[in-house]
Amino acid sequence: MNLPVVLTIAGSDNSAGAGAQADLKTIGALGGYGVTAITCVVAEVPGKVSAVHPIPPAIVAEQIRLLFGAFPVGAIKTGMLYSPEIIAVVADTLALFRNQNPTSKIPLVVDPVMVATSGDPLLLPDAIARYRELLFPVATVVTPNLDEVRTLTGHTVTSLDDMRDAGLALAERHRTAFLIKGGHLREAVATDLLVLPDGTIHGYEAPFVPGVNTHGTGCTYSAAIATGLARGLDLPTAVGEAKKFVTAAITHFLRWEKDGRTTDALHHFAGSPQVT
Repeated sequence: MNLPVVLTIAGSDNSAGAGAQADLKTIGALGGYGVTAITCVVAEVPGKVSAVHPIPPAIVAEQIRLLFGAFPVGAIKTGMLYSPEIIAVVADTLALFRNQNPTSKIPLVVDPVMVATSGDPLLLPDAIARYRELLFPVATVVTPNLDEVRTLTGHTVTSLDDMRDAGLALAERHRTAFLIKGGHLREAVATDLLVLPDGTIHGYEAPFVPGVNTHGTGCTYSAAIATGLARGLDLPTAVGEAKKFVTAAITHFLRWEKDGRTTDALHHFAGSPQVT
């Protein structure tokens, strides 16, 4: 049996709660085969980013090129890209593949990672324009959280109506789908809105889980969407399945105590039959 191949172009999180490590867990748990192009090495644990070391853009491009040559990639997601140079080389490498394979229509999920859950910046300020110019126009869906929505629109989002307005504006401006994630509203029900380019809106709800200090929910969500698309699901269905997956990972979170510190993490295998 050949599993659908999902390429994640993302940073490496040594604590394995976010980034490429979280993506690989998600892809594997959902029946895909994950491959990676690492953009940055990040020294972090939940609540703290202490160092970011970007990979040379040429090496990022070479990782992607080699993978396209060896695997039938069924979907791609981008996570932490960090700099204008890395965004540009990723966009150029993907464009080269599309030009050489004009009949290939590989879905692209863009998670515009800008700030860590801890509040530490994960994107250089002058990189935002490159997202708009180079990646949003070719994305199947863009998945910003509310902080990223504020950066992209200049407006603070404090309600479901604000989410809807922001999603409609972004989808119209960039002519692609936007998934506006509402977990940061911290209401009893966490609502996400998928806004399609034609203005159609799909809503997804799940109970908000308080008291969990994890990171990597956005990475996990976008990787789950990409895996669903690689399996042949349409976008609204892939988002719905991904919402269920990330909600389970939060609800059944893991926790460790060490030297007076509490560390939480998503449980990416909460629904796996091997877990008891």
